Amino acid sequence: MNKSSKLSFVFVSGVFSCLTTVSAMATQPLVDAAWAKEYSCDPNVRVLDIRNKWDGSRKGDYQKGHVPCAIYSDYSSAGWRAKVNNTPGQMSPVAKLEALIGGLGVSNDNHVVIYSRGTNALDMGSATRVYWTFKALGHDNVSILNGGYLGYASNEKNPIEKGGFKKLPAKFSANLREDMIPGKDEIAKASSGGGITVDLRPAHQYLGINKHPKATRYGTIPGAINLPESWMTTNGGSKWRSADDLKKLFAVAGVPESGTEYFFCNSGHWASLGWFASSEILGNKDAKMYDGSMIEWTNDKSLPMELSVQLN
Repeated sequence: MNKSSKLSFVFVSGVFSCLTTVSAMATQPLVDAAWAKEYSCDPNVRVLDIRNKWDGSRKGDYQKGHVPCAIYSDYSSAGWRAKVNNTPGQMSPVAKLEALIGGLGVSNDNHVVIYSRGTNALDMGSATRVYWTFKALGHDNVSILNGGYLGYASNEKNPIEKGGFKKLPAKFSANLREDMIPGKDEIAKASSGGGITVDLRPAHQYLGINKHPKATRYGTIPGAINLPESWMTTNGGSKWRSADDLKKLFAVAGVPESGTEYFFCNSGHWASLGWFASSEILGNKDAKMYDGSMIEWTNDKSLPMELSVQLN
């Protein structure tokens, strides 16, 4: 092999190695703190810090400390969710999301890594909800930082960056996957036809003992199976359970590991945990999430309810 051939071989090998690394990063739904430490400032990676008031955080928390090169986007107020057809908390219009994501410096070529505060299953739901949004927009190159920010920061060897981070606007174009966003008619058909619907709310809401303030009726969708959101993470915290443990818990609840199934909650937040567990960890690509969930369902009086406990 002559010198020119050797140089060409080295160049091609280097490119192949780089592409292989990026490809490997793109295939992981979950990344850990060690991964974040190594790749958070990679030019192909965009890390999103979505801490917000619902997990007890403030914007000042980001400025006090965040994963290096992370970009701040408040999950509760940045525009990830919106009121649609009088139902709050729905996926924002596509054009609005394209502007939001591009404004964060995220392009279609970037590997997006999302992290929430890292306290419990509730705030992990913020990360899975944004993850689901990217998937619904046709962007597969997305991951979640397992354990959230607090999990990352708990290791003093992991670098912490303070202050803001300058982001350069980018172009992001969505390719909406409408099949990932079933409406109430599809859910009603599944419910009445013996399909699998899975309620991620706590048992007291599933049974009809209590309800969300914006839901108008007690109970659940007829025939739904209860799989409480706190089961998805270890001790209801911010670390995901293993695939083997999730399989056991799905079996205990009576939720199949495969086939079409619809996950719901009150507003499509907790539901994203169930969808993520089924679709991304267990590999059931027929899993779907009902964005409208019980707020939309209960406000349509033509839709039936199942109530286990009748209280005055």
